[in-house]
Amino acid sequence: MPSTSQSGEGPARSKRADAQRNQQTLLAAAADVFVTSGVDAPIREIAARAGVGMGTIYRHFPTRSDLVVAVYRHQVEACAEAGPSLLADAGSPLAALRQWTDLFVDFLVTKHGLANALQSDSSGFAALHTYFLDRLVPVCAQLLDAAVGAGEIRPGTHAYELMRGIGNLCIGRDSDPGYDPRRMVALLLRGLRQP
Repeated sequence: MPSTSQSGEGPARSKRADAQRNQQTLLAAAADVFVTSGVDAPIREIAARAGVGMGTIYRHFPTRSDLVVAVYRHQVEACAEAGPSLLADAGSPLAALRQWTDLFVDFLVTKHGLANALQSDSSGFAALHTYFLDRLVPVCAQLLDAAVGAGEIRPGTHAYELMRGIGNLCIGRDSDPGYDPRRMVALLLRGLRQP
């Protein structure tokens, strides 16, 4: 019989922590696969990348749309949490903004297939979009404000405008496999710099 801590939370607590770590690993692997292969990638490819069996994925996420929504939320949280960390660790606020936009582009590539995966649930998609805006617009605004405060970019760009612009630049990838959204986003960011 497994031992428990004095509070009675021994093995159950560590099992939950392991399950949480496993789920995070699975979501990160699915996000990587979605970025390279799209949201219609075979589940076996995600399982192989995560180092788990397909049954593990289906146990956590019974449908593909469940998995796509979980990856979407996982990436929103990763982008939201990355903003303040990048701002603290990067050499400058502009460098932090550039690194954050790279994460945001990865997220947008994954997000693009979400609409097709959730075709039958437009209210669910609308709720996710609201969640996305509520979590990421303030983070982008914080990065922009820091870069303006440091004199690295001109004032006047709103977070939603920048995010929308980046999103529009990512769309071109669908019709042209040679299109590089990161290059276009880098040009956009260069246009924000102080003269």
